[in-house]
Amino acid sequence: MNRIEPSGPDELLVVPDPPPPLLAQTLDLAGYRWKAFGNPAEATKQEPSTGWDGAVLFAGEDAEGAFVMSRALRKQGLGGPVIVLVTGAQIAELELRDDLYDDFCLAPFHPKELEARLRHLFWRSGRAARPELVEHGGLVLNLETYQAAVDGRPIDLTYMEYELLKFLSTHPEKVFTREQLLSRVWGYEYYGGARTVDVHVRRLRAKLGEEHAGLIQTVRSVGYRFGRASAWGQAG
Repeated sequence: MNRIEPSGPDELLVVPDPPPPLLAQTLDLAGYRWKAFGNPAEATKQEPSTGWDGAVLFAGEDAEGAFVMSRALRKQGLGGPVIVLVTGAQIAELELRDDLYDDFCLAPFHPKELEARLRHLFWRSGRAARPELVEHGGLVLNLETYQAAVDGRPIDLTYMEYELLKFLSTHPEKVFTREQLLSRVWGYEYYGGARTVDVHVRRLRAKLGEEHAGLIQTVRSVGYRFGRASAWGQAG
């Protein structure tokens, strides 16, 4: 798969170490490279040669510790944006600390909200976080205009068909259960059953055409994966 993109963030600094599982999963699925730290000294010691491109600080039970880390990073010249994850009860901790963060997100957070906030921050700072185009064989997705084409032929997709294809194609070779796809593509607020995913996959395969239908692979008893049919057998 070829991703054509503007310059993006190389690596994010994440606090604490280890980060909450949902935060780690969200960053992984969104395609970010990151490292977690529990103190400023270790973060400085392992700082990339080009510097950290941004930071995600989870306040958790230690809001003061998160802001101590942010203050240290600012003093060391962190040029990238800082987003802080706080609970509703910790919002008061943000007062008089505007210089220590660029945005905040309430925890527990929805992965799509955090992704959207990160995209906005990196766009605003000149570090675009998502590619403009995704190419895989003859398939091309324009992530800015929501257009899709196969071998130069435009594909007429519904919004959710496009969202499903975009999610799968931007996470190649990873296997997702139907429940994970419902959560990640449709959102936690969606109450439809897993059959919804199967229906959309069938429609996508039909629109991709026989030659490219195998890009969406069925992993039996698990879910779906995006990749080459020649490598994983026929679509099921």
